[in-house]
Amino acid sequence: MPEFTVEFGKDGPPPEDGRLDAAAFHRNHAAISAVLENLLEDHTGDVLEIGSGTGQHAVAFASRMPTITWWPTDHNDNHLRSIAAWRDHAKLDNLKAPIRLDASAADWKLEERGLPSSYTVIFCANVIHISPWAVAEGLFAGANRYLRSGGLLLLYGPFKRDGQHNAPSNAAFDESLRRQNPEWGVRDTAELRALAERNNLRVSHTHELPSNNAILSFEQSWW
Repeated sequence: MPEFTVEFGKDGPPPEDGRLDAAAFHRNHAAISAVLENLLEDHTGDVLEIGSGTGQHAVAFASRMPTITWWPTDHNDNHLRSIAAWRDHAKLDNLKAPIRLDASAADWKLEERGLPSSYTVIFCANVIHISPWAVAEGLFAGANRYLRSGGLLLLYGPFKRDGQHNAPSNAAFDESLRRQNPEWGVRDTAELRALAERNNLRVSHTHELPSNNAILSFEQSWW
């Protein structure tokens, strides 16, 4: 998978301890947490995060949901260092060490790397619009392989809705992304539904969130 040219957490001077700080985290973590806590209330199990970025979301969510074990991943070296630094700082028993993961790979080989073989949730925030479509394909294939029966793939970010942008700002953002890299762009819910169907997943719910973003929920349905 090509390295993302978007790197989170470069809004200020480099921190001495490696903990990057992303402005987007401060804007969206409370809204995302509310959805996750509602879905995972009274649940136990494992959550695999794809593209954990700075690691701030992993710390925030693991701290709010102590019965859930959170497994962060990323493909960027600076992100992996930051995730590890945030984990060391937080000292949460249910937050695991980050691993390097190419989400576009055909087989993530998680068990070979000491990770669980099935997950309650696979969570991915602000990734598929700043990466090639192959990452979305790998993400859904991985969800098909690793989600337990009834498990959820949760995608957070901006989305087109059946071919239409839900706000002028998202249309402008989409154009900006495609100028930077023609393989990027705000993804369409219709294309994601088709990708889900090819991977034994079904649309479960759309959670509308501030700033014209959403969490799309897809349920494992092949058992």
